[in-house]
This record gives sequence, C-alpha cells and structure tokens, in this order.
Amino acid sequence: MIAVIDYGAGNLKSVTNALDFIKARYKVTSSAEDIKKADKIIFPGVGAFGDCVSSLKKKKIFDVLKKEIVKKPFLGICLGMQVLFESSEESSGIEGLGLFKGKVRKFQSKTLKIPQIGWNSINVMKKSELLKGVADGSYLYLVHSYYADPDDEKIVLTKTSYGIDYCSGIADGNVFGVQFHPERSGEIGLRILKNFVGLK
Repeated sequence: MIAVIDYGAGNLKSVTNALDFIKARYKVTSSAEDIKKADKIIFPGVGAFGDCVSSLKKKKIFDVLKKEIVKKPFLGICLGMQVLFESSEESSGIEGLGLFKGKVRKFQSKTLKIPQIGWNSINVMKKSELLKGVADGSYLYLVHSYYADPDDEKIVLTKTSYGIDYCSGIADGNVFGVQFHPERSGEIGLRILKNFVGLK
C-alpha cells in the first residue's frame, strides 16, 4: 500500500485520479501509523514551503516522515521534493526535512514569467528505474517559482532549462523527487508513476 501524504494543501485529486487510472493501491493519510505501515510514500506538494513544514509538524508527521522516507520507496512531487532540502528562500528561518544538503531558490529573471507554468523538457542526467521508458528530452508539466539547488550533484536525476539549467528531479537510493507533475503530464507522467509503483 502507498501512503499518499495529506498535509492539508496538496493537490491530491489529480494524484489520486492518476493512481486510480494505473490501478495502484494507496491510502490518502496524515496518520503516522499509516506512514509507518506503508510500502511506499508519495508526497504531493503545493503551496508555500513554510506552511507545508508547519502543517507536517501540527499533524505530528514531520519526524515520522524524516525516519520513514529512508526506509522505503519515496516520491516527492513539486513542493514534496523541495521540503527534502534544508531550507528555502520562500520561507526564511524555516528548516525543511533536511534529507539532502542544499537550498530551494527562487527563479531570478527579468525576461521570463515567474512562476514557470506549462510544459518543459527534461535532460536525463543518470539512469534510474523511475525513468524507465522515458526518453531524454521528454516534456512534462510544471508550475513553480522555486527550484531545488542540491549541494551534491550526484543526486540530480534530471535538469530543465528555464533561464538557467536547474535541478528538476533527484534520485538517491530509494528516494526520488520531481519538480514536474507526473499526474498532470499525460502518458509520460503515468509511465513515471507506474515505474514508481513497480519499485521493490
């Protein structure tokens, strides 16, 4: 069973619709026990970094997530990937889960629209089961003003160009994060979700 984390602001409907479509077994939850019992975790995130961290702490699942993420396959989507890092320029003084060293930064551009909204391509930086059957240069859907800037280049799974070449996906062991929204990215997005569901 996959625990789909509900912290009160995630875009759960489109994620659960996609999981229904690929016939995945899941439970939408904010229960520490459910998270502990789950085989896998999906963390869909929208909204502000600080609000997300605050909500996780209020629901008493911040520390549980921190422990459980490293034990089983985990997929963070959008903000769900960003909170894996130490901090964000969006919410000064707020510490993230800190699984990876690095900061979440805001796009700085006088010519490009911020947030980035729409389809953009990924450059695959390393092999991963998550991207099995997904071609380099595939287009996926994004909506964000901030991006993760990992200290360790080795965890970068994909990069995307929007004024700069930024990290749009990470992979380290059983932990995966994507800045794009696979649940809103058609067949390619469904392929990524199927790949995750199929991980052992």
